[in-house]
Amino acid sequence: MSKTIFITGGASGIGLGVAKYLGQQGHHIIIADLHGEAAQETCLNLAKEGISAQAVQLDVGNIAQIGQINTVLNGQKVDVLINNAGIQHVSKLEDFPPEKWQLLINIMLVGPALLTQQFLPHMREQNYGRIINVGSVHSLVASPFKSAYVAAKHGLLGFAKTIALETGDCDVTINTLCPAYVKTPLVEKQIAAQALEHGLSEEDVVHKIMLEPMPKKAFIDPSELAQTAEFLMSSAAKNITAQTLVLDGGWTAR
Repeated sequence: MSKTIFITGGASGIGLGVAKYLGQQGHHIIIADLHGEAAQETCLNLAKEGISAQAVQLDVGNIAQIGQINTVLNGQKVDVLINNAGIQHVSKLEDFPPEKWQLLINIMLVGPALLTQQFLPHMREQNYGRIINVGSVHSLVASPFKSAYVAAKHGLLGFAKTIALETGDCDVTINTLCPAYVKTPLVEKQIAAQALEHGLSEEDVVHKIMLEPMPKKAFIDPSELAQTAEFLMSSAAKNITAQTLVLDGGWTAR
């Protein structure tokens, strides 16, 4: 059965990859993105592939905008929320701008919590809902110079556990996908930033920092996350909740 899926940060990277795949399975996709024009363009491109999609301009770091999201959707109900939007800032803590630290927490932890708050009543009412957080291998382990990102991604796991306890009385689940590095524009920017911080070449960053901890030595593809999300949406996964699904090529086995 077709679901309405709300994907934050859906105009590029992981969000776009997940949107394309799930749209191809016949679901209606709401592309929510900070950049409204990019969201519109993405929907036009998806429509050319026969995918049902609509665009919403949304700053997930803006509490007031999130509070108005159901009004913006004009009564349209969301069945699946994919909290994907994210940013990164690479810096040692002493040099980390405080406002940037706060921004990362707002976008990747507060935003997902408040969007869940907005959509949960409908999910509970219809006795079906799926909340899928896009975490990271950094929800489980840490790397230097990423204190805000690591803190936010760790926080998603605690948030998911709490909401799972609160939704045990209905067919609503909340889980967190935790991939190792996915080759996206966000990661491309990180390569340059980490090269600067570590005093390495960009090639060395890829092989010695990003892929070195992974026995499989490969970037994760967005389609892997999309297909995992598809499984979590199914009735077969109705008792999978509060879980951390780790797609890390063996990183955390060490």
